[in-house]
Amino acid sequence: MKYLENLNDKQREAAMHTEGPLLILAGAGSGKTSTMTRRIAYMIMEKGVSPYEILAVTFTNKAAREMRERVEALVGEGLNMWITTFHSACLRILRMHADELGYSRDFTIYDPVDQRSVIKSCIKAENVDDKTFAPNYVLSIISDAKEKGKDSAQYASEAGGYKEQVIARLYKGYEATLKKNNAMDFDDLIWRTVLLLEQFPAVLEKYRNKFRYIMVDEYQDTNYMQYRLVKLLAQQHQNICVVGDDDQCIYQWRGADIKNILSFEKDFPGTKVVKLEQNYRSAGNILKAAHSVIKRNKGRKEKKLWTEFDDGHKIMYKRLDNEKSEASYVAQEIDRLKTKNRLYSDFAVLYRTNAQSRNFEEAFMAAGIPYRVLGGAKFYDRKEIKDMMAYMRLVLNPSDDLAFARIINEPKRSIGDKTLAKLQMLAEQYDASLFELLTDDEIVDGLSAKAAKGIRSLISLLAECHSQHDEMKVSDVYDRLLVESGYLAALEAANTVEAEGRIENLLEFKSVMYDSEEENPQITLAEFMEQVALVADVDNHHEDENAVVLMTLHSAKGLEFPVVFMPGMEDGLFPGYRAMDSLAGIEEERRLCYVGITRAKERLFLSSAVTRTLYGRTDFTRASQFLKEIDLDLFDAESDGATKNSFQEGGGNIEVQPRPKYGLKNKPFDQLKYIKQNTADLRTAESSSKASLTEGTKVKHPKFGEGLIISINKNTATIAFDSVGIKKLALDIAPLTKI
Repeated sequence: MKYLENLNDKQREAAMHTEGPLLILAGAGSGKTSTMTRRIAYMIMEKGVSPYEILAVTFTNKAAREMRERVEALVGEGLNMWITTFHSACLRILRMHADELGYSRDFTIYDPVDQRSVIKSCIKAENVDDKTFAPNYVLSIISDAKEKGKDSAQYASEAGGYKEQVIARLYKGYEATLKKNNAMDFDDLIWRTVLLLEQFPAVLEKYRNKFRYIMVDEYQDTNYMQYRLVKLLAQQHQNICVVGDDDQCIYQWRGADIKNILSFEKDFPGTKVVKLEQNYRSAGNILKAAHSVIKRNKGRKEKKLWTEFDDGHKIMYKRLDNEKSEASYVAQEIDRLKTKNRLYSDFAVLYRTNAQSRNFEEAFMAAGIPYRVLGGAKFYDRKEIKDMMAYMRLVLNPSDDLAFARIINEPKRSIGDKTLAKLQMLAEQYDASLFELLTDDEIVDGLSAKAAKGIRSLISLLAECHSQHDEMKVSDVYDRLLVESGYLAALEAANTVEAEGRIENLLEFKSVMYDSEEENPQITLAEFMEQVALVADVDNHHEDENAVVLMTLHSAKGLEFPVVFMPGMEDGLFPGYRAMDSLAGIEEERRLCYVGITRAKERLFLSSAVTRTLYGRTDFTRASQFLKEIDLDLFDAESDGATKNSFQEGGGNIEVQPRPKYGLKNKPFDQLKYIKQNTADLRTAESSSKASLTEGTKVKHPKFGEGLIISINKNTATIAFDSVGIKKLALDIAPLTKI
């Protein structure tokens, strides 16, 4: 019984239940890992269960490694026991039985890069538009189909409109290519293992007898295919133990199905349910606040965390004027609470979206507070921000070869690394910049037709913006670059969660421009880029240093911090507007709020802003509905307006028109509509200006200087320049301005 030492009564009850189905509802900070590892040790050392008969699965290699190490510390090393991830377990099974499915056992596993190559070839073979059917988008549809157990034939039979029918053909081609190449992707590993067990009874019998005892960690995060796999293996002996917390199911957007844990007792009649409700992490008031929020969810198992710790500090809530004031407030509180006994790494700022990080990064840099961003790059280090900054640097300085090399194929323009290397070598030979080199038609004609078209469009765009940027607002230059470069369209076509996050960050970058233009309406592009460079280059922290942690609420699951700040507690941001359209959406957001609150050990600070500029749009806000779900007596007396009435009002009865005239209320991505329309308006105005060019008009060109239009034939103008003589230029491309 020494293996059960230091467990509380409920943990011990769970660890000692080894026969029959067991559901361990393990609340946040309740010691589930200790319970699971000691249960395995108890089964082996006290109940005589063979390690060979145990299968323990979790979701990440890190979690599996930690569990294995803790079990080996208890029972010794060298045991033949499967403590692994879902994918690794399935791979081991398939390596032994792939021939049953028509594969050889040395099949290849295609990673995302390989998958993209395959689907791109399928798109080309089907002669399909790769903008309408972007590779990442098509792969996400195929992945979703596989998670639901649908092959290409079943998907095709259910396809309705034109788009689904095209994807069905692409799916068929993708499947055929993988089979021909004796390859599987990551989705195949679980799906085809399920097919193997369902179609070959002898194989199923073998693994049912081998894995007489099954344990699944984080069961609330399983998807449909993982659920089918577990049910198949456990159905005969029924010795299945699943551990999880329905209140922490926050990944439904990537396939997790909360019904798996909520319906476990129906799937396995006679299930013993053990609730681990004693929390070893947080002070009493923090747990009470978390429960007062999560108890509102209808789709949950009833449980309530408690602790032997004191109630501790009450919850602090502040409603600040705007997002900058909010960030400054958090910085000031960290300075105030930082003592000899506290490290900067004791503090965490947990936000709903990555785009919120920028204001905190800038406030911390101004205050000299070290920080690091977990689960994502710092705002100005993010790829999409660096890409657009490179475009803007080229507008100022077309000779910036480093910037040009970065964006020449962002978005894709059929310029590979080898082609770029040749162009760079040519530029050195001609003693020219890449931009200058590619203004030469003979050089560009040597590229493929697709590459030549893309380069001409890029050079024209950069030349126009270069000639006009002094007369344009910084935000207008940005809009034109974002839209006419094709960068925004490529992200929209990808239609993935990652691409959506990148778009959010690009819109937040426009908020930086709006702020600068408000402070200085005459700010130039050069001045703006200097400001950004100073902010972006100030720090370069190492991950292991003593620093405040910035991260999203989704990334924070499984972590804990003495002091937690949760900013942006506003309807529309948290919960988000999209989630507010459905009960399921609100309940997932509420679970996310619960996860955030329960990351805090000692202190919890909540905040909101009366007005917030996000994605380039400023609005008055209403305090989050989650705030008014927290019991009022849990708030600190110094909290702002901790009354239900004030939370309900929260400034939300006032509306403010967004800065962009095309912005639409309450829709974060409607700023995209404004950017596209603004770009079209700028182009129309420019076309009107060029339409006014006639014979005898004096014009200015950024390279050739001043000249006089001698004649116009359709779209071509013959111009006598003072410096270079007669030139014939295309009016729709040449960066001419009327004098």
